[in-house]
Amino acid sequence: MNKISSGSTFFNKKVFPVIWFGFIAFFVVVNTLDGLSFSQPMFLIVPVAMAIFGYFLMRKLVWDLADEVYDGGEFLLVKNRGDEEKVWLSNIMNVNASTAVNPPRITLRLVKPGRFGGEIAFSPIRKFTLDPFARSEVAEDLIVRVDRARSQRR
Repeated sequence: MNKISSGSTFFNKKVFPVIWFGFIAFFVVVNTLDGLSFSQPMFLIVPVAMAIFGYFLMRKLVWDLADEVYDGGEFLLVKNRGDEEKVWLSNIMNVNASTAVNPPRITLRLVKPGRFGGEIAFSPIRKFTLDPFARSEVAEDLIVRVDRARSQRR
């Protein structure tokens, strides 16, 4: 089995949020100790708005990503939060690849929901390219193979 999910998923899900919220907390604490938060409320309002915006953005785009996804030929082995599930290609209804977001993501909609629900999202490995709109090779391969498995299912 070869790994088809990005190696930076741990950084995106765990490390970056700590840096983001830690910097905001540091900024608020320093400005509160200097008295700026009381004399100029924007020094408190803007970081709170950034924290709220960051929370919802990470919840929608990052925290729902699977930790690791391996290609087993006829199935994908999905690992997330210590659990793992084998997802057969014939159980995948749709493959959606989003390349205009960071991190890029592939969302698999399942025919029968499994342990991780009816949709599984992961960040695919990607080769370096200067084209920001380049299609994901992992997504293109999955689309073809899922269509072939769906045809055999009928």
